[in-house]
Amino acid sequence: MWRLTLRTLRADALRLLLSSVAIVLGVAFVAGTLMLTDGMQAGAYERAGAFDRHTDLGVYADRTTLPPSLVDRVRTVDGVTAAAGELTALAGVVGVDGRPVLGVGLLAAIPTEPALRSYDVVAGRLPDRPGEVVLDVPTVAAQGFTLGGPVGVGGATGAARPYTLVGTVDVADTTRDVGGPFVGLVGADALAVSGKPGYDRIMVAAAPGTAGPALADRVTAVVGGDATVKSRQRILDEAVEDGVRDLDQFRLVLLIFAGVAVVVAGFVIANTFAIVLAQRARRTALLRLVGARRGQVFRAAVLEAAVLGLVGSALGVALGTGLAAGAAALVPRLDLPLSVAGLTVTARTVGLSLLLGTLVTVGSALLPAWQGTRVPPVAALTAAAGHQARGAGRVRLTLGALVGVAGIGALAGAAAVGQIVLVAVGGVLSFFGIVLFGPLLVPVLVRLFGRPLRQVFGATAALAVANAARNPRRASATATALVIGIGLVSAFVVGAGSVKLGVERGVDARIGVDFVVTGIGVELPAPLAGELAARPEVGVVHEHRDRVVDGVELRSAHPALVRRTLDAVDAGDVADLGPGSVLVHRELAAARGWRVGSTVTVAGRPFRVAAVVTADGPTSQGVPAGHVVDLADADFTALYPDERGQLAEVEPADGVPAERARAAIEAVVARYPTVNLLDQAAYKKMLTGTVDMLLAFVTALLGLAVVIALVGVANTLSLSVVERTRENAVLRAVGLSRGRMRLLLALEAVLTALVGAVLGTALGVAVSAGAVAFVARLGGGFTLVLPWDRLGLILAVAVLAALAASVLPARRALARPVVEALGAE
Repeated sequence: MWRLTLRTLRADALRLLLSSVAIVLGVAFVAGTLMLTDGMQAGAYERAGAFDRHTDLGVYADRTTLPPSLVDRVRTVDGVTAAAGELTALAGVVGVDGRPVLGVGLLAAIPTEPALRSYDVVAGRLPDRPGEVVLDVPTVAAQGFTLGGPVGVGGATGAARPYTLVGTVDVADTTRDVGGPFVGLVGADALAVSGKPGYDRIMVAAAPGTAGPALADRVTAVVGGDATVKSRQRILDEAVEDGVRDLDQFRLVLLIFAGVAVVVAGFVIANTFAIVLAQRARRTALLRLVGARRGQVFRAAVLEAAVLGLVGSALGVALGTGLAAGAAALVPRLDLPLSVAGLTVTARTVGLSLLLGTLVTVGSALLPAWQGTRVPPVAALTAAAGHQARGAGRVRLTLGALVGVAGIGALAGAAAVGQIVLVAVGGVLSFFGIVLFGPLLVPVLVRLFGRPLRQVFGATAALAVANAARNPRRASATATALVIGIGLVSAFVVGAGSVKLGVERGVDARIGVDFVVTGIGVELPAPLAGELAARPEVGVVHEHRDRVVDGVELRSAHPALVRRTLDAVDAGDVADLGPGSVLVHRELAAARGWRVGSTVTVAGRPFRVAAVVTADGPTSQGVPAGHVVDLADADFTALYPDERGQLAEVEPADGVPAERARAAIEAVVARYPTVNLLDQAAYKKMLTGTVDMLLAFVTALLGLAVVIALVGVANTLSLSVVERTRENAVLRAVGLSRGRMRLLLALEAVLTALVGAVLGTALGVAVSAGAVAFVARLGGGFTLVLPWDRLGLILAVAVLAALAASVLPARRALARPVVEALGAE
């Protein structure tokens, strides 16, 4: 039996080729992910100590920041050679053309003590005194800065001021490389630019021969209980832990998508083995007739699956190695804050990949192998053995109906119950409902979608419909493999469209002007709003600020703008908003019993309720929906003069053209490199750009699962061609042309793929509907959006891919002469 199994593998190598392609692709995804992230992990270890090469101890703030005076006290500790404060913050650089350099810039305080300097200087030197700056090499090269020349640097505290460029440093592939400019200043300048009252940590260099624990105890006694002293080893260990933890999350995301691809490959393999073993039914019956036992037949089929899985997994590891090498070479060119320390291939990765691929293949083949052992010996005397099509039993259909209904119920009830987990559970149950109910559902849909094709292509389409629905279980297994990938893609497409619309509605609810000024990762500098308001071309400047007090969100509001963002005014007049008065949102007024004209206490001060209003939009975390009070800008500033926002609305003065106003705003904003000017459409695009990028990333990863499922379509069609060799020969003998034969197989592939794509799209829409309903229940104005253009594109791509998948089976069907095919068994 073992020799016979190996001979069978060689004889049916071409039949099993496409099945091995499925496992090759799935294992390649897993192996490539592990190799790439192993390389990133090695890079994380290398980066961990990049800026602590000379740090023996570190003092870290427990709650806020460490005051500069504490640095001086640490320097006086016996055994301390040098001590310097360090902080990191966001900053911006003004280019030689007077415009801010694109990208989020990272500001760092660089020690002036030589004993603590760990930066790699490429040209010039590190800053020694206030007024000096170092930049990263790419920024200097791209902007044309020269050593000794001026560079404008600004942060959260104010406009950019000039610094003298004294050197360039190499921070590539380190924690200081965030994709934008790197700015290095001495401690005093870094504090001034960032607006921080103190340092994030204090780096300490010990004198030679000083015992680490003893020095740590002396430093701890000086810094007191508001800071933690860490040894060099602990600093490195925590840096590695932080880098690896983030990397583990990234690896988990990739492996989830790889798991989806492997699951789809399992469906393809199971269907392939079911078809192949069914076609060998007469051969199996002959073995049984000459004395082979059921156990021997079963073990032979499992051995065949194991060999196929091992070979396919080995090829997958090889392909994954190539993919990982390509990704490692591509990462440095994408300006991402990631680093790969070369290609890392470990025995663990290779072993896990081989084991996974083999186990998935064997596991997928177990049920078909067991069913193959049920062939009775008498079937060897039946010429049609192995060509019988079985539908689904009543138990399977009943179970499928129950599981499907439970899944739909979970999706529908997710919002009512308030459990997002029900969305995932509902999606999984709905999918298994499709799998179990598929033998009845898929043929019905094939015949339904085949009706218009019969009107166009006549008898050829009728034959294609009959062939596609001939074996219900086979058709169901082939179509449901597509449901997984397309269902997930559709869910993300619909979810992304719904989120984008929700974000745009949120902007409309909060923004009532054409121009907005936003902080790039930081709050708006304090002088900015005043400078904008001082321009004669500008009429209204309103900085969005808010503060949560006693479970109520206090928001700054401008009397000239607030009416534009309200849904309704329940009572009173919004025009009465001014110093000493407030607008109260409906839900808060109902909860507190406040009415128009009432005197209420807000943040410890009395105010008169000018109006009760309704506004659509989310509240801050921990604040009940609608528990909002709007105060005039002047009152908010009086209460919280240091509160800053990240967005300001700007409206041109009466009679000033928009372009002239924009030029005036740009003249002010150009002095603040951490600030950006956008119109409302651009602001919406900026907020939704991340959604589009995430959707493209997810679609690319899920695309492999769809490709594997389409491989399954081609595989099923190829095996069906082998099974119908004589039948196809008869059709050709009675006049079916070669072109019509290709059309017949193309329509069969299209119908199968179309059914899988439609079911997957329906499942994806249902899952997104449940998720959006849950989010809408929490508040935020999100509604379900069906992007028909993108959903239509998904279906079109599936159809075109199915047409491509039919090419090789058609060539195989036409390669054999008619007379020879008529004599085939």
